[in-house]
Amino acid sequence: MAEPIVYNVTDDLVDRLIALAPGSKTYEARHQREKVAAATQGSYDALFDPALPGLSLAERLLVALYATRITPSPVLAAHYRARLTDAGATPADIAVAESGKPADASSPRLAAILEYTRKLIEKPVEGDEAALKTLPAAGVSTPAVVTLSQLIAFLSYQVRLVAGLEAMKALEGQAGRAAGTPPAPFPPNTAATAPGAVIKAHGFTNESLEWKAWLDVVNVDTATPEQVAVLEESHPKAKVSDYYLFLVHQPEILRQRSTAFNAIMYAPGGLSRAERELGATVVSRVNGCVYCASVHAQRFEQLAKRNDVIAQVFEDPATAGTTARELAIGKFSIQITDAPATVNADSIQALKDVGLNEGEVLDLLHSDAIFAWANRLMLNLGEPVFPEA
Repeated sequence: MAEPIVYNVTDDLVDRLIALAPGSKTYEARHQREKVAAATQGSYDALFDPALPGLSLAERLLVALYATRITPSPVLAAHYRARLTDAGATPADIAVAESGKPADASSPRLAAILEYTRKLIEKPVEGDEAALKTLPAAGVSTPAVVTLSQLIAFLSYQVRLVAGLEAMKALEGQAGRAAGTPPAPFPPNTAATAPGAVIKAHGFTNESLEWKAWLDVVNVDTATPEQVAVLEESHPKAKVSDYYLFLVHQPEILRQRSTAFNAIMYAPGGLSRAERELGATVVSRVNGCVYCASVHAQRFEQLAKRNDVIAQVFEDPATAGTTARELAIGKFSIQITDAPATVNADSIQALKDVGLNEGEVLDLLHSDAIFAWANRLMLNLGEPVFPEA
């Protein structure tokens, strides 16, 4: 992008859409993680930059309306509908995104784009290599495939962030609501294993995996200075990772996404690092992302020095948890992943009943939401590579 993205807190889209204002507990908790708020807005700005080549602004907004309609997120759908009208999209295209099916689209290209969107939103594990390669066949270039995949994944994050913040705000508005009694520890499923042991269940594992992209990655030797800079900012091993080398086809979008991810998973204070990794592992297990589940299972064990709950997550995430707190984290992570529109004040209260404070609830929400984003990229742009037997 020609000009760097600058965050203006007074024009934060998420705050505006759900009427979060300074002084409220939810607003103050959110802006204690200002880097996340800024990178969330920065991602939105980068993805909807009118000058971004490959996909027209109207195409990107049609994807956004369609994705937020089928998730659903009424507040975000209304926002994207209004933006489409302002962008001059045709009434017929808006009608398809708002109430139709991909097959109703006005062109084979738009039909392919919306069908890919449907798969990634509704069941991301279906976005396999064959699904991805319908896009180049419909005339979508590799950099535009990156834009589209990042856009759909970001929307998956955005709808869950908004749903969780709306629920936090709703609970805040219930003055005088007393904390409930934490549930008694229940007999969890019996999956357990010794620290350091290899876990394998239902196709998931805590072994170290590699990942390879299905389309062409950027060659570091011929990368632009901006691409090299973004790779260096993103991850210590980004220059040798297919994942980052593919996403850096769109460097500014990757920059904002990496900033959000790193601020969510590694910031000090708040929810423990291990519990953030637990939420990430549950979300990855629910979404069917074997690669992400393996990485974050390992990180949980490194931080917590145990892997008993990871064995339970792989066996059955709905009953995983060695304590009431872990069970509540798992249940919230499943709900925000599978049915974000159902998350409400009671969902937040259940976390508070087991001891999470406002900031810890926000950190869990962020961790779960960012893996709605991460899982879709890992599932839909490439595949895990297992160690040789």
